[in-house]
Formats: sequence, C-alpha cells, structure tokens
Amino acid sequence: MTAKWLKNTVLGISMLGVVACSSKDSEDRYVARDVEVLYNLGQDNLEKENFLMAALAFDEVERQHPYSVWARRAQLMAAYSHYMTNNYDDAVLAAERFLQLHPGNRSAPYAYYLIAISHYEQISDIGRDQSQTLRAQNSLTEVIRRYPDSEYARDAKLKLDLTLDHLAGKDMEVGRFYMKRQEYLAATLRFRNVIENYQTTSHTPEALHRLAESYMALGIYDEAKMAAAVLGHNYPGSKWYRYSFALLNGQNMRPEGKSGSWLGKLWPF
Repeated sequence: MTAKWLKNTVLGISMLGVVACSSKDSEDRYVARDVEVLYNLGQDNLEKENFLMAALAFDEVERQHPYSVWARRAQLMAAYSHYMTNNYDDAVLAAERFLQLHPGNRSAPYAYYLIAISHYEQISDIGRDQSQTLRAQNSLTEVIRRYPDSEYARDAKLKLDLTLDHLAGKDMEVGRFYMKRQEYLAATLRFRNVIENYQTTSHTPEALHRLAESYMALGIYDEAKMAAAVLGHNYPGSKWYRYSFALLNGQNMRPEGKSGSWLGKLWPF
C-alpha cells in the first residue's frame, strides 16, 4: 500500500462526510452532503477506475438520501463498483436490494446478471465444495428464464454450460474416488447423476464407461451391456466406447440394449 494511495483514500472518505470519533465519543458522526455531490463523486471515481472510492460514494448516496431518485441509480452503481473490486458479497447484496425495491425497473435484467456473474466468478476447483457453483447455476438459470432474448441471457447460457460441466466434473471425481476404494454402488450413483442431470456435458462418455465398469464389478451385467450399448450408439468413435467394448469382450460379452433399463428411458434406441 503506497502513501499516495492511502492519502487519496483518506481524502476521499473525508469528502463523503465521515468524521472520526473523538476519544470522548465512541460514535461516528456523519456530515450530510448534497446528493449531487456524492453521486458525482462516485461517478468521477468510477470513470477513473477508483472502484473502491466509487462504491463508498454510491453507498453514501443511498445512506444519506434513501428516498431520492439518485439513491435508486446509486444502488446499482454501487453493486457494479463492488463487483469490480472483487467484493462479490457486497455486489450481490446491493443488486438484490435494488431488485427488492425496484423489481420492474428497466435495469433489473442487469441486476440479475450482476448477481449471476458475481457467483460465477467465485466458482472453485472441483476438489472443493461446490455450493458456490450451485448458486451460480441457479442465478444464471434465473437470468435465462426471466430475460431469454436479452444479451445477458446469451452470455448466461455460455456460462451455464461451463457451470454444468464443472458440477459434472465434481461428480466424476467423487465417482472415481469410490471406484478406487471398490465402493462400486456409491460410484454408480455419482456416474448416474452425471447421465441424468448433466447429459450434455463433456463428461457423459466417460460416465457411461465408468457405469459399465462399476456394473461389471457388481455383477449387474445387463446394465453394464446397456451402458456400453448407449455409449456405442451415441459416441461410436469415443475412446471410452473402445474401453467398454474391450471390457465386455474380455468376459465374452457384447454391448446390448435391454428393455426396462433406466438408461433406455433416457436414450431410447
């Protein structure tokens, strides 16, 4: 942290009207400022990419002038400023507050989108808890559902595909872990979840092969044949189909469809 940055920050905060408390008084006192002054301060800092100071100024607009037209504008500008400083929690809170107070505002689509990308940019690697990924999935889906023809929906669809692929990857990682421990029933549940809920992701061919492997280990040969048959029908050139075919062939079996299989309901052929 440079001395210049610290000086500018202190000056900016003082312009917002924050007065430090004295030794005799533990409460902060705030000097009221004209709403235009505060809002313009936020705008000026936003243009200069001083996003932290912009967020402070816009938050102060809402705090000092909560019922003004400027406050409505400032809420969304504050959300954006917080987002640009990677302060995602405050960005989400500000955008949600805007939507609660102004659900029909023309800027509502952007507020929903800002919430979605704030969650999306916090997605962690598949080795970690995926609760944030689920939030991203839900908020991206909400953007698409509410504003299907908007520019925000187009970008949300791309991000949703990546989010679903991420969630499928997590299930694959856990499923492979169970296989190494020879807990094949638990493994099949993970691979089945990929097939049922993330069927369009890049993990589907491997999930079908791992199902064939797990069912073979459990002695459920009809389902193993069915998994290999579905794999061969939909991904005939995949290396995973070659692996499944070789696995069955080594036991004098071949991929074969079976009526009544849960896989057949998803992929009738």
